[in-house]
Amino acid sequence: MSSSAVSSLLSSTTATVPTYSISDILAASSGSSTAGIDVTSAVAAAIYADRATERAWQADQTTLTSQTTALTAIQTATEAIATDMESLNTLTGPLAARTVSSSNSSYLTATAATGTAAGVHSVVVNSVASTAAWYSGTESLPTTALPTSSFTFIPATGESVTFQTGAATTGDTLADLAIAINTYQDPTTKAGLGVTASVVSDSTGSRLAIVSNDPGAAADFSVAEPYTSWSAPQMASGDTLGTNSFVFTSAAGTATVKTTTGETYSELAAAINAATVSTSYSSTATGLTSTTQLTKGSVTTIQDSSSGQTFSYTAAAGDTVATLNSAIAAAVTAGTLSANVTASVASGQEVISEGSTDQGITVSSTDSAVGAMGAVASTTKSLGLTATATTDASGNTNLTITGSFTMNEPSSTSSDSAFSFTQAVQGANASLTVDGVPISSATNTVTGAIPGVTLSLLGSDPGSQIDLTVGSDTTAVSTGINQFVTDYNTAIGLVNTQFTVDSTTNAEGVLSTDPTMRSLQNMLEQSMSYANTPTTGTTTVSTLSDLGITMANDGTLSVDSTTLSNALTNNPTDVQNFFEGTALNGFANSFYNSLNTYTEPSTGAFSVDLTSISNENSDLTTQINNFETNYITPQQTLLTADYTSAEVALQQLPQEMAELNSELGFTSSSSS
Repeated sequence: MSSSAVSSLLSSTTATVPTYSISDILAASSGSSTAGIDVTSAVAAAIYADRATERAWQADQTTLTSQTTALTAIQTATEAIATDMESLNTLTGPLAARTVSSSNSSYLTATAATGTAAGVHSVVVNSVASTAAWYSGTESLPTTALPTSSFTFIPATGESVTFQTGAATTGDTLADLAIAINTYQDPTTKAGLGVTASVVSDSTGSRLAIVSNDPGAAADFSVAEPYTSWSAPQMASGDTLGTNSFVFTSAAGTATVKTTTGETYSELAAAINAATVSTSYSSTATGLTSTTQLTKGSVTTIQDSSSGQTFSYTAAAGDTVATLNSAIAAAVTAGTLSANVTASVASGQEVISEGSTDQGITVSSTDSAVGAMGAVASTTKSLGLTATATTDASGNTNLTITGSFTMNEPSSTSSDSAFSFTQAVQGANASLTVDGVPISSATNTVTGAIPGVTLSLLGSDPGSQIDLTVGSDTTAVSTGINQFVTDYNTAIGLVNTQFTVDSTTNAEGVLSTDPTMRSLQNMLEQSMSYANTPTTGTTTVSTLSDLGITMANDGTLSVDSTTLSNALTNNPTDVQNFFEGTALNGFANSFYNSLNTYTEPSTGAFSVDLTSISNENSDLTTQINNFETNYITPQQTLLTADYTSAEVALQQLPQEMAELNSELGFTSSSSS
């Protein structure tokens, strides 16, 4: 209780009639019209005053947080420029991006890998790669039961497979055949046939279509059917044959008869009648021994007519002729090849044969050490077929082949044929020349013909030259340069904001006193004055302005798209040299090194500044925590105790006043 307030109240009274009350004294003591003290509010008011220093520290922390936010934003923007410079100073960046233009994109297009040498190449597409396809004769429905028959699937390499229908497997349909072909697996290798069979239905009925899964000659196949007599389509007077290959298989073995453009049926008949099957093959290379090393990766293939199986051997590093012959002997033991097949070195040549009593073999080799395998002329036997060519009164010619055989060119003119398979497309490699070099490709996507360039063959135009021009990808380069300008303007804009007076607060940015900001601003603007001076020759791009990039008064950049486009189109090498120099030491490298002074993760100015701010903020937090622990908390406890005691005293005051009035002789009923 304030003694002066009580004294004032007492001095205004008389001895007989007191003019004060207890509430007046309590009000004077507590500043309230209600008796007592609000201890919580009183303590809070005192502590608030004591925390004045702490609030100053917290204000400093708010400033530090704002500085951290601003500095981090500027750091991010500056690092974006550094990333742009790295991209413009690398052999895999936009300056190394390439496009390819074609003088005839209807037949040929191409793409180029980053860094591919610029230049013009001449390409002639003689033929495109094709995917082998065959189709059968028509049945009324996919589920129509097929007659008793068979046909043989003959891949370009590997083992032939015969499919039976009719009585042998009652109820076979085209749908059943499609499933059988698609699910077939070689008993040894578990490999499929590499084709997809399906039933195609239209208004004429249903047919079985077989299409290779891959294009090219290696994936080609044929379908052979059994015949005792086959008649070719009649050929009109004056007509001739084109280029084709007929594969005949009889009891003697398998032989291929080829025709060339301009041949007649008579010439084809003579070739069929003269066709023979070889029972022995020898290498073209001489001087071989059993220890002669094979070429790693080379393939030797033996097709056995008696078993219908094919054996292929791929040479590994260190393999010899003896290794190959041992593998062939093992295949005979395993039953993969006929028991009569032998392989040995005789008179310095590799000889593979199967004996004259068997059905013949076909041998091929890609081994350069052994050489090609040629049929031995003295070890052949007739295919055993009879071909007859006749001419009618009108000059039309006919061809008939008799015997027990299968062939890869069946026709519906034969009563023996149950399916009448027709070759829709022969699997063939693409043929082209690139800069005069002949190229063969199994697919229409050709790589390796031009380093770094992938060709896409869309059509063939034999004899017509197509020019491919490999050049700089101006779109990619323009995008990279414009990205740099955008990122630069973001960074310089954030820096400039720190030195701009805010009209509301009448103050500059939170980093205006940070020397790093002024240094960064100067570096950014000065780096834009870089000049490229070639040690030899001249250049059309010495400065950024030659690319259409200019600086405004506030330090921001702008791009004249026309000037930039002209430079990229007409002088791409000069543009690349400006950014990359002669050894990745041009503008991009120079600017990156300047930026690295600020962006380097451990010692860069941004990291140093942010670490300093973080440490200062941490120190203030420690000060605040210590102040709260060592002063505020004890002070709050002390004040709470003091004010509580005062409150208790005030609560006792009415009783004390009553006792005092009694001692002074004052009563509430006194009138004088």
